[in-house]
Amino acid sequence: MASFLFKSKSEPVRHNLPSPEEQEHKINEVREQLGNLTTEMPGFLTDGTIRRFLRSKNWSTVQATNALKETVKWRGQYKPEKIRWEDISERENEAKRLYIADYLDKNGRIVYISKPSIKSLTSTKERIKQAVYNMENLAMDSEGTQEDNVVWVTDFREWTPSDTPIGESRETLHILQNYYPGLIAVAYASNPPKIFESFWKILKHFIEPSLKERTKFVYSNNPDSQRIMTDLFDLDKLDSAFRGRNTAGLDVIKYAERMRARDQIRGACTHGNGNASSS
Repeated sequence: MASFLFKSKSEPVRHNLPSPEEQEHKINEVREQLGNLTTEMPGFLTDGTIRRFLRSKNWSTVQATNALKETVKWRGQYKPEKIRWEDISERENEAKRLYIADYLDKNGRIVYISKPSIKSLTSTKERIKQAVYNMENLAMDSEGTQEDNVVWVTDFREWTPSDTPIGESRETLHILQNYYPGLIAVAYASNPPKIFESFWKILKHFIEPSLKERTKFVYSNNPDSQRIMTDLFDLDKLDSAFRGRNTAGLDVIKYAERMRARDQIRGACTHGNGNASSS
């Protein structure tokens, strides 16, 4: 086991939540500071989204407002709400590299799986588009939650530096941390090889302290790591790559059906409000 990477199994200490009344007051205060933006992009600037940004900024209305303004500007240019499953190049192969599981962890949180050692068949631009598509879905599923709601688990077996170029990783982290804050509750890096040490030394400079604190490294041959996975997941559902008992792997046909259904929901949520058009 690479002991330099191992972290304790405890998760970060949560700040006390403001009361529901205080939260509502802060949401309204952010809406006032956003001004006309709330009418230009109502499908995005919901109470749930504003709450998520406030939570990620430790309930600072000024910081949350500034972050939302930057996000609205980015969304106006990138238009992530218009990305659909059919827009993802090499859907079958890429889905196996990065997908949203069809089960929750034992705390009811969304499970997000990545397997970077599966060779990508697309460009950096296309891989980032797929990541953004997934973030849109994660954000939709986290609407209205009171805490960060995603458990991100990455299989680093057989990983090499060419599997995740540092520039691509940096851009993906920038989008996640700046435009989709308050999603990741904890990130588990499973079985990173020794060579990952050099990559991590560079990558961690681009990770915000709160997310860095929530990044845990787990190893199949470590009893503490195994307890983490057993405590968090139903092993009958967890992928065998993470020492679960599910050896079937991702059924891409069923996954495609699920993502197309999500697309319809997202389209219905945003159609007609100036934020997106349905596909």
